[in-house]
Amino acid sequence: MAPINCFAIRLAIVGVALAACGRAQDPSSLYAVEEGIASWYGPSFDGLRAASGEIFDSGQLTAAHRTLPFGTKVRVRRLDSAGSIVVRINDRGPFVDSRIIDLSQAAAQRLGMTDPGLFRVAVEVVEKAAMAQLQAFAVRVGTFRNPDNARRTRDLMHEKFGDTVFVQRMGEYWCVLIGNAGTEGEAGSLAEAVRKSGAAYLSAYVVRLGQ
Repeated sequence: MAPINCFAIRLAIVGVALAACGRAQDPSSLYAVEEGIASWYGPSFDGLRAASGEIFDSGQLTAAHRTLPFGTKVRVRRLDSAGSIVVRINDRGPFVDSRIIDLSQAAAQRLGMTDPGLFRVAVEVVEKAAMAQLQAFAVRVGTFRNPDNARRTRDLMHEKFGDTVFVQRMGEYWCVLIGNAGTEGEAGSLAEAVRKSGAAYLSAYVVRLGQ
């Protein structure tokens, strides 16, 4: 029997581990990294209730994310510098499809991004939410300041898809959501169908319900 090459085995194990890290894309898993555009929101929302139920305070180091459970802590790192900060997820957003996280004003100031407003960042989960539970996913079809527009969109979505459609108030906005999928993948398929149903819904995206 040929001798076992322990060095080769160790290299193979390292290679598998590195490959697994390279494939990590799920932002809800520990150490996974998501890259994209960050925005921020400030004092005009102070005193309003965030999606988590707590009162929003732009002076706290918090952020809005579409799917991460409330209470998750993430490190937000600027891609053009070494600046980074850890924030706690306590709200849902951003409402713009091309953005991945919406920071409080205090967090944005720490990163030096309040003036330009938008920056490319990397978002890494550093601490999962305590007692996080599996939650359902839905598709956010649109966000409106006028509740009548939200109701009209809700009725139209019900006609098109006949699925669970509801309107959720978030601060000064009214959000139309559709679906109650058990996995993010199922909700993603529904989001694709919604986007294909009309030019007005091209920005539809997946959100997590509850947590």
